[in-house]
Amino acid sequence: MTDYDKVIAIDGPGGSGKSTIAKTLAFKMGFLYVDTGAMYRALGYFLDLNKIPFISDDHLKKYLQSIVFRYGVSEDVLVEVSGMNLTEKIREHHVSELASKVSKLPFVREFLFDTQRNLVKDQICVMEGRDIATVIFPGAFCKVFLTASAKVRAKRRYDQLISIGKDAVPLNQILEDIKKRDERDSGRDVAPLKQAQDAILLDTSDLDLNHVIDQMEKIVIQRSRETGFDL
Repeated sequence: MTDYDKVIAIDGPGGSGKSTIAKTLAFKMGFLYVDTGAMYRALGYFLDLNKIPFISDDHLKKYLQSIVFRYGVSEDVLVEVSGMNLTEKIREHHVSELASKVSKLPFVREFLFDTQRNLVKDQICVMEGRDIATVIFPGAFCKVFLTASAKVRAKRRYDQLISIGKDAVPLNQILEDIKKRDERDSGRDVAPLKQAQDAILLDTSDLDLNHVIDQMEKIVIQRSRETGFDL
């Protein structure tokens, strides 16, 4: 097996519960949780903050080479760029749009690939994103595609923003943003959102977190047995 097999790859559209589910599952099973969406959010926020155009050119490539990107720095610092702790900033609603735009850029994706792959060299990781199982770790021993209706995902996003004390964004606006992002992410030329052929589909629309985690744990154990992967 390769290093890339040490991955529980969780794909799915925004708001399907990937982050919460992946984090909870990783903690329960004793694996490392990796939030790739946070990485794209951080770079999107940082590039926008520094007025770097979202264009694949030499200027962007050189700029990326000049920054210091760190993930999992401490319990309080999930992601840091050039000394700036962006753990809270990346959860603001407008950053979702920046992340979607920046994820289209080949230079950005290449920049983050190495970071993501280095994390799984010595440990099993629960890694979530929009193309983990199809592009980054196609050899992952366990692949799950999480989904939920757009309305359910919008309500979850709305509740998340309220829970962290952010200014309330109208629910209908969040719903429209999610629909637009789904269309954009599914139709993009670079690493479009899609379910891997060997991924197990899990719709979380009518499931609470505990039920989802139970299902996920069963799936991981089942795939471990089927692939001969030693947990």
